[in-house]
Amino acid sequence: MKKKRVALLANLKINAPKWEGISEDHWDDLDSEKTIQSLIEAIQSGGHDCEFLEGDRTLLQTIPKFKPDICFNICEGHFGDSREAQVPAMLEMLQIPYTGSRVFTLALALDKPMTKRILWWHELPTPAFQEFDRADEPLQDDLKFPLFVKPSREGTSIGISAKSIVKTEDELREQVRFIIERYKQPALVESYIDGREITVGMVGNLNGPVARRLPENENAPRIQAGLYFLPPMEVDLRPYELTDTVYSNRLKVALADKLNYLAPAPLDDDMVDELNWLAAAVFRVMGALDVARVDFRLDVNDNWKPYILEINPLPGLSPGISDLVIEAKADGIEHTELVNMILDAGMKRNGLI
Repeated sequence: MKKKRVALLANLKINAPKWEGISEDHWDDLDSEKTIQSLIEAIQSGGHDCEFLEGDRTLLQTIPKFKPDICFNICEGHFGDSREAQVPAMLEMLQIPYTGSRVFTLALALDKPMTKRILWWHELPTPAFQEFDRADEPLQDDLKFPLFVKPSREGTSIGISAKSIVKTEDELREQVRFIIERYKQPALVESYIDGREITVGMVGNLNGPVARRLPENENAPRIQAGLYFLPPMEVDLRPYELTDTVYSNRLKVALADKLNYLAPAPLDDDMVDELNWLAAAVFRVMGALDVARVDFRLDVNDNWKPYILEINPLPGLSPGISDLVIEAKADGIEHTELVNMILDAGMKRNGLI
């Protein structure tokens, strides 16, 4: 394969804007210098030239100078409801290929209530939900306690803690008010699914259509060719059950290197097949490309029925601690190979190989 010039586009945490009163977790989804260096080395190991460019407005000056054949995009963005879609929009304006999902998918996936509306319309299983713009809005009749409260447009479990599970009207109002005031966005309230949390990563692109709804005939074929499914992963939360009953921001950031990751998760083959098919269906209806991760909860009160929580079309790629990287390692795929699998998927889709 001919060597390509690859621009690694990301947002470094140390370069992020600061202002008075900024919450301490505001930039938790941005990348470290260590992660950026590991990605550069991985892409170079694949036989390509690679240079890191900060994913902000300076790209309009730096991209034309570097003249990449393709961009490896992991930009989270800084401001706005569609911040993850801003750099891809710039690249499309400049007619430069890039890895990963396109503008609309990135904007849609960042908005969790809108994502759930798409899943609900396609009759894919997701917990009942309501979006709150004000703390005093009436609760829908189909929502019963306990409920789960989180920000509508954040990643890395920002805004999620043990307090996210609410069991009374007072707790609900207090947590909704906290989310709206702290994160300056609506709160998403959904039925709390008591059980196990599983995540499924995928690399590649679908070769054929995936049904937008579950097939009525249980023997109907489930098309998922073109996607490489990584082993499902589960985080063992038992050591933290007194403080973190969910996969919280604290666990994902402060304790990421201390957690016990179960990969592959202890699931039977039928459940893995079901999760893979549901993940493929979400990948399809959301228009994802090249790579994504889908998060599930398995309901302990309903024979471990899987419920789709969300899709992450920009999964983290930090060596040793990001979910997708851990899943890949469980399949014998090291960080360098995983990064180049994503890059190759993007180059093949754009006709570069």
